[in-house]
Amino acid sequence: MNARASSAASVLAALILVALTACGGGGQLSGTGGSTGTSGGTSGTNVQAITVNLGPTGNYVNGLFTTVTVCGTGTSNCQTINNILVDTGSYGLRLLGSVLTLPLTTQTNSSGAAIGECAVFADGYSWGPVQKADLQVAGEVASGMPIHVIGAANFAPAPAACSNGAGTAENTVAAFGANGVLGIGPLAQDCGATCTSFANNNLYFACTGTVCTSTTVSLVNQVQNPVPYFAGDNNGVIIQLPSVSPSGQVTASGSLIFGIGTQTNNGLGLAQILTADSNAEFSTTFQGTTTSAFIDSGSNALDFASTLPTCSSETYFYCPSALQNFTAQMIGVSGTTVTVPFSVTNAQALPSTFAAVNDLAGPTGSGLNGFFDWGVPFLYGRNVYFAIEGRVTPGGTGPYFAF
Repeated sequence: MNARASSAASVLAALILVALTACGGGGQLSGTGGSTGTSGGTSGTNVQAITVNLGPTGNYVNGLFTTVTVCGTGTSNCQTINNILVDTGSYGLRLLGSVLTLPLTTQTNSSGAAIGECAVFADGYSWGPVQKADLQVAGEVASGMPIHVIGAANFAPAPAACSNGAGTAENTVAAFGANGVLGIGPLAQDCGATCTSFANNNLYFACTGTVCTSTTVSLVNQVQNPVPYFAGDNNGVIIQLPSVSPSGQVTASGSLIFGIGTQTNNGLGLAQILTADSNAEFSTTFQGTTTSAFIDSGSNALDFASTLPTCSSETYFYCPSALQNFTAQMIGVSGTTVTVPFSVTNAQALPSTFAAVNDLAGPTGSGLNGFFDWGVPFLYGRNVYFAIEGRVTPGGTGPYFAF
């Protein structure tokens, strides 16, 4: 992620995998009306604490962080790592090699070549080996799961097919803004069927020594969304965050709840369901223009095209002279429409100590042209559900979003 500096604070960009997306079926649901409000819980074996804070680099506005425990597969040799970004816009556990002290086994292909991955985000790329680990989060366990270790020492350098034109290298904590990322969006893998048959995907590489060549990888060996690996509570997640002050605040605390309708604390209640397509996208209409859209806890702002002025010190955020109030229509694949109000503040006027800001917005940039990215500001004051592709829930089969 590329740092975005303003006069008030540096803030970091969306963690959205833009190179490839997984393929999967989406349930078609009908719905009417739209009460915003759901059931939810804040305690239980399926509940993990999450916090909006400035992260390990002290400059990440609207960074949503948690703590995970990683173990060698089938062993009790474990390491607990904090400042892990919770991201519903990417898929899989990614850890910075400089933070991970636990020895893990690198995945290889049938010829013995080590598998590396080039994760291309909206603002840069991260390179490193695919390794196997067990993940523990709340009371849930994902065993034998492929993960991505970013910037691992003694691994082949990033091939030109990864680094050329992919933006800034984000292989350190300083560049990444977190110790890792927990990608738990509505898809099951970070590439899906495309990477099982298309060798020139430039996402996965087979490495022998320092030479790495783009390669196919089976679904099971791709970096995985950990939620489907859980024994239960494996059909989706809920992000539950409180409302924050209109002027922003220092921090905010909430819950990451695993499962939808699997326990008494994760029912859908009155949540309005927005069905998504096989790329986990729906539509948004804003000021007469309809674009593809998604809800993304790894993006620290609402990102969309607008004539609003950008900040003078940098152009990554909008800086209107006064608070601006808008509405947009979220439209599910099934046609369900929900009107959502939101506001846009002057990013340069924000205090540098404020991590939780509900009206931060900016243009999409080249990586997300044609999208409306509903980032962390949308999550405040809501329970937001992310149903995983192919998984059955009380609201139908994923992928879908609900709130």
